[in-house]
Parts: sequence; C-alpha cells; structure tokens
Amino acid sequence: MNLNIEMQKLKELAREAADVIEKYEHVRVISHNDADGLTSAGIICQALLRQDIRFHTSIVPRLDKSVVEMVKETTADDDLVIFCDMGSGQSDIISEIKQDIVVLDHHVPVGESPAKVLVNPHIVGIDGAMHISGSGVTFFVAMEMEPANVDLSGLAIAGAVGDKQIFSTLNGHILEEAVNAEVVSIKKGLKIGDGEIAKVLEYTPEPYLDITGDSEKIAEFLDFLGIEGNIEDLNPDQTKALTSAVALKLAKNASPEAVDAAIGDVYILNNEIVSNVYDLVAILNTCGKAEKYGMGLSICLKDKTHLEEARDMAISHQISIVENIKKGMDMVKEGKSIGYLIGTDMESTGMIASTFVRYVNPDMPFVAVNQVDELVKVSARGTRALVEKGLDLSFALREAANSVGGEGGGHNVASGASIPPGTAEQFIAKVDEIVAEQLPKQEQTE
Repeated sequence: MNLNIEMQKLKELAREAADVIEKYEHVRVISHNDADGLTSAGIICQALLRQDIRFHTSIVPRLDKSVVEMVKETTADDDLVIFCDMGSGQSDIISEIKQDIVVLDHHVPVGESPAKVLVNPHIVGIDGAMHISGSGVTFFVAMEMEPANVDLSGLAIAGAVGDKQIFSTLNGHILEEAVNAEVVSIKKGLKIGDGEIAKVLEYTPEPYLDITGDSEKIAEFLDFLGIEGNIEDLNPDQTKALTSAVALKLAKNASPEAVDAAIGDVYILNNEIVSNVYDLVAILNTCGKAEKYGMGLSICLKDKTHLEEARDMAISHQISIVENIKKGMDMVKEGKSIGYLIGTDMESTGMIASTFVRYVNPDMPFVAVNQVDELVKVSARGTRALVEKGLDLSFALREAANSVGGEGGGHNVASGASIPPGTAEQFIAKVDEIVAEQLPKQEQTE
C-alpha cells in the first residue's frame, strides 16, 4: 500500500464532494444508527452548520426501499442528498432518487453508483473494514470544506473505535492530526470507560473476561491486586498491575487482536461532552439500538440536555449485553468452519458473535441468527487473522442470504443479513459451506 498516493486520491474525492456540497442551500442527510453512523452525521451536520447550509437529518438502521421513499417524500427537488456510512452497497435502491446524491461511506461498493460523488476508500485501494470508518471518510470531506473542522476529528476517532478498526494508515493519519491539534489526548491503560473500577468491570462486555458480570469474582480480583476507586484516578503502577492481570486472563483463549483491543492506547476526546472514547461509543450504540436517534446525534453536537439519561441507558444496555452473552454462550454450536447459534428474541447478537470469535474460539468465524416477530436478523464476525487467510463474511452472507430469498452484506470481517423465517438452518449450512471454501481446513488449524 502506497499510503500517500492512496490518501491523496481519497482527498481528491473528498474535495469533489465538498465542491458539490458547497453549491447547495439545503441538504438531506441520511446516516446509519450505530456509533460510526451517528458520529458521521455529527461531523457533516456541524460542517454544514458552519457554512450556513441548512440540513434535515434522519438516522436509519438500514438502507432499504422504505428509506428511499422517505427521502422522496421529505426532500425538495433542488436539495442535495448525502448518505453517510451507507449507500455504497445499495446502488440499485438509491438510483430511484432523482436529486443529486453524495455518498460518504467505507463499505464495499456494489454496482454502478448513481452518486454524483462517491467517497469510498475501496475505490482508491484501501480496505474500509480496517483502515477508515464512515466517520473518517466524512471527516476527510469536512476538512476539505474547512480546515478548522479538524476539531471534529474526535468524532472520527470514536467512529473508528466503534467499528473496531486499527489505528494505522488512514485512521493513524486522522489520529495524528487530532493529537497535533490537541483535540485528542492519548493515555495507556485498559480500553474501557471511566467510573468505579469494580462496576465498570462488571457491566463492560469488552474485554469479556472470566469475571465479567460476577461482582464477587471481581471483588476478589481487585482485592488481590489492591486496587479500588475510579479507573480514571488510578496511578501508573495501579494501571500497570490491572492491565497485566487482564492480559494474563486474556492469554488463555483470546485472539491476539482481542488483547490489542483491550489494552494499550486510550483516546481522550478533549472537545466532546463525553471525553472517554469507550463511554461515547457505548452511549451512541445504545441510542442507536433504542431508536433514540435525536439523543445520540445531539450528544455528537455537544448538547448536554439528555446526557445523563443517555449514560444511564448505556449502562443498563451494557448489563443486558453481558447477560445475553452469558446466555448465548450456552447455545453455541459448531459447524465445519463456523461457530453459530440460532436464537429467538435475543439482544446483542453482534456482540455475542464478536465475543465468541475474540475471546472463546478465534480459529473460526461466528454467525448469530436472531428470530424476532417474523423477522430473522443475522450478525457475523471474524478476526483480521482469518481475513488474511481468505475469510470474506460480506460475500458469504450475501450469497447465503440470496440463496434463501434474503439479503446480506457488509465487511469481510463483520457482516449482517436479513433472511425469511424458517430458513435459518439452510442459511447456516450455506454460510458454513462458503466459509469452508474460503478457509481450507489445514489453514484453520495452523
């Protein structure tokens, strides 16, 4: 990868998008409902606001025909439509929109895009699953609109953390800009939120430890280490003792990237109303899940009105995630090449899939199927090591979903699908077959 050349190409695309955006007086913004989508919306809304461009924003869980109908009904003929953190894989759907379109996304492009400008790292040879998030792409455009928008880089960092990306290449460049502008500070430690250490360890689903969710075991663990109080107040020796003890626990089963995800650089967002990046990501993901989209976006826009309510919601949500992970682990089955579970009315299937592949068995990807009221949703997760060996969950889920009359896609390392009721077993068998072809058996057991 020649990063300088590829980054320059991405900046040129961002410049084209900025040139188009700046011609409009009113913009219709559509963005995804997870932490990356909400931070993307937060970045573009502030960039538009600063240029006196009016906007109407909607946050959606997925881009389907109903979203396109909503856009048609709520958008004037001379408006611009911007899709953030979505739109690359739905070219056929968004082509029904008559207004000019700009897509700011990091998912793999599928089909001929109807967008006037598509800003996407895959176009310039960069893997958007790992190296830049939707919010990172949106930040590039905001910087082309006005260099002072560097103060929005903290939101781009949060979006990348939310999508579990790595901070080298493009994310590394954004982080460097953020640190140089004193927008973000870095400290070493455990990559979890702030607060009383015993409580945070109890309800934090990541890292998932053998003591997670068990207050008695956590008390014994901290007592042995001689640590108490708030995590942000620990001195360097206490922080080192804690991270070393967690690393030892992770060494038993966890993937190497799980250790990296748990211990190392903690990003402090100096310009945001939630400064610990892991707290902000948890809050935004909770707002997205709870359909409190306005609350999530307002926090990205530095409005404290509903912050305490959002914090409480996030903690309750994390507690339920931990409970669901524990329940889900009892339902796990293994195929030829995948771990999987088929459940009903389960929450946090994406988190269960992530936990399994990161902390229980990193040698095989995991697929979680959740059947809710005639709707069957699928979450699948892999590791970067499996992707390097040939895993492509986006392809596997798209093909398997199509084979049963559903639809799927996403990233090679993390993907999702919707399938018709009654097709879960057939779908799982097809995913298992495709992944077995991607990951020959001898590769899996190396």
